[in-house]
Amino acid sequence: MSATMTAPAPPVAPARRAGARARRRRTLVWIATHATAIVLALMFLAPVVFLTLTALMTDEQALTGDLWPRTWNFDNFVVVFEKSKLLRWGINTLLYAGLGTVFTLVSSVPVAYALARFRFRGRRAAFLLVITAMMLPPQVIAVPIYLVWARLGLTDSLWPLILPMLFGDAFSIFLLRQFLITIPREYIDAAKVDGCSDVRTLLRVILPMARPAVAAVALFQFFYCWNDYYGPLLYAGVEQEGWTLSLGLATFKAFHSVQWNLTMAATLLVTAPVIIVFFFAQKVFIEGVTLTGVKG
Repeated sequence: MSATMTAPAPPVAPARRAGARARRRRTLVWIATHATAIVLALMFLAPVVFLTLTALMTDEQALTGDLWPRTWNFDNFVVVFEKSKLLRWGINTLLYAGLGTVFTLVSSVPVAYALARFRFRGRRAAFLLVITAMMLPPQVIAVPIYLVWARLGLTDSLWPLILPMLFGDAFSIFLLRQFLITIPREYIDAAKVDGCSDVRTLLRVILPMARPAVAAVALFQFFYCWNDYYGPLLYAGVEQEGWTLSLGLATFKAFHSVQWNLTMAATLLVTAPVIIVFFFAQKVFIEGVTLTGVKG
């Protein structure tokens, strides 16, 4: 009698087990990543939500521990305009931020291009000077610079803050230079072969390719000017007509420190434009900051 041979059951494929473990790992990583992102988003949104809800409360409720308005007082924003020169401060700030951003780009882009692409004696020393200027606190040279503007009769205005940006900004030059050195030199050589001058090469070839970096620098400078408090405090003078939003908001808080609803409403009006600008420009801003990595 012949013995019947029974084939053993095939073992579970190791590849299938490894695939299941990989899927579980990817699922856990996805859950952890999104949970962390949600927690961080709530942490950043909580102050904005608290600011908005308090701005819509009455004076009495704003001093209590209530987190939700009993009545929605949208007229608090109207009262802020009536009790302050917020519109005039906004125009001054927009003038300061707009001109400062334009002047910074016009003056910084050529310097950054020269440091990135030109070979000349003292290039490393010039770049070292730019880095040194970045590390120098503005308070160190505040007194002599103020005396210069006072002799020129330009104090009690924002021009001592705007005009220096025509001579470049160290941080903007550094950031733009770091991006420009990543552009292959073949593009510049091809433009030179076609007969382009250095200026035309910069305008027609380099700037379109450096658009993310230019946008990032523009946003950095705009936000800096919009939030600047030290500069206007030093030069804007005592007349409220020449103040910016940051300086005016500080004074408004001092006069209405017990009216938290009005203080929060004024703060919301000042910060809302910056939040809106960043919301619409965050993609190009993040792209520009990512591409301007530190390179030698």
